[in-house]
Amino acid sequence: MKKTLIYFSLFSFTLLLSGCGIYSFTGASVPANVKTYQVNRFENNSLLVEPGLERDFKLALEDLIQNQTNLNLVPSNGDLVYEGEITDYRVSPTTATSQNTAAQNRLTISVKVRFFNRKKEGDDLEQSFSFFYDYAGSSQLIGTTKTAAHEEIFERLTQDIFNATLAKW
Repeated sequence: MKKTLIYFSLFSFTLLLSGCGIYSFTGASVPANVKTYQVNRFENNSLLVEPGLERDFKLALEDLIQNQTNLNLVPSNGDLVYEGEITDYRVSPTTATSQNTAAQNRLTISVKVRFFNRKKEGDDLEQSFSFFYDYAGSSQLIGTTKTAAHEEIFERLTQDIFNATLAKW
């Protein structure tokens, strides 16, 4: 009886695993015929230009795709192509003190992304993404504050782009 229960449990477990198919923990649904991706330069067209921002954003997007898929990064002729521009880089006060000074500031970065799937044109996408970072009004957007702001915004923007293009969320 015990032996039958063990065999039944193993059979059920095997059946359960085979029924699940391939699962991706990132939620990416990359077709089998897609092997490569490329990220073209993102022009910085915002009114307030932050030097090196376009390079840092491009690298952040490349790294996220590299870390969450098994696709290979290529400089040209990729199966998936990402391009676009940084459309907004803005610092604005969000709350004020009684002395009419900013108690809190907000850095907002917006990007417009064009995504091309050369294997399945129906997946092509053109969409804008935006995210922000709040910091104390007594701080200036320099040094570690700027680095932390860019990292947090890039993390959110690149994940949103990934979800829209590969995870279909």
